[in-house]
Amino acid sequence: MKTEQKPYRCPVCGRQDGAEEDRLRTHCPNCLSGLHGEREDGLECGGVLEPVGIWVKSDKEWEIIQRCRRCGEMTSDPMSAEDNPVKILSIASKPLSEPPFPVEKMEELTRMMGGRGDMGGYYHEQRK
Repeated sequence: MKTEQKPYRCPVCGRQDGAEEDRLRTHCPNCLSGLHGEREDGLECGGVLEPVGIWVKSDKEWEIIQRCRRCGEMTSDPMSAEDNPVKILSIASKPLSEPPFPVEKMEELTRMMGGRGDMGGYYHEQRK
């Protein structure tokens, strides 16, 4: 007697697709989130792994960087052809659209780190 397979339903965004539930799926192709299973210390976590970045490895393979909402552990997970390209690009461009520092303070931060602080840069100095 054959048991009927349930379609995969994402526990984060709720999207359902035709893939079978028991198929090994490490993240949702729609929201790129997953569930955190075993932590580095061997204990079960069960928190939600949310996508926070994209990593392009030296072999040109792309991976999703995820952070667990519960324990804070960071992991990476290989992308698949099924993954939502709009979501991937929005995560990859986030550092450009929301830099981790105020852009208007760039000159001040550069001076604090030992630079001159003007926007000329190395190539501007070489042209003089």
